[in-house]
Amino acid sequence: MALGEQLGRTLVIRVGSGSEPEVYTLLCGLKDRSFDISANSVDTTKPSCTNPGGPVQKTGRPGITSRTFQGSGTFVSSAVMKAFMGKVINTEIFNAEVVVPGLGTFEGPFFVSSFQASGDMENDLQFSATFEAAGALEFTAEA
Repeated sequence: MALGEQLGRTLVIRVGSGSEPEVYTLLCGLKDRSFDISANSVDTTKPSCTNPGGPVQKTGRPGITSRTFQGSGTFVSSAVMKAFMGKVINTEIFNAEVVVPGLGTFEGPFFVSSFQASGDMENDLQFSATFEAAGALEFTAEA
């Protein structure tokens, strides 16, 4: 790899234990993953009061922000997966860390807004999950 490039497989989510102090454990089995940082655009465009017939410049400001992690891969039976599935089934908010290589770590409350399991006759059970931030996340830049 060239200097500064990061491996995609090091983009990970670690699920919190709920204990004090919080212990984060890697959610194993993910093959594909993404992390989305976005904000809605709020239109603040106003025509000129001094030249109402002139060109109008579109302007905006950030609105509602969103932080979403998506992952899919092989369902690996483990104590971590069992605890995670309890949170999914009961629609619980839990602490998690999303580690973005080369950028840093986003930590805070998440919930799973979508979970899907799939399989066929011969291959391993697969799953996909979408994690949405349930509150403000704390960002720690990578050193």
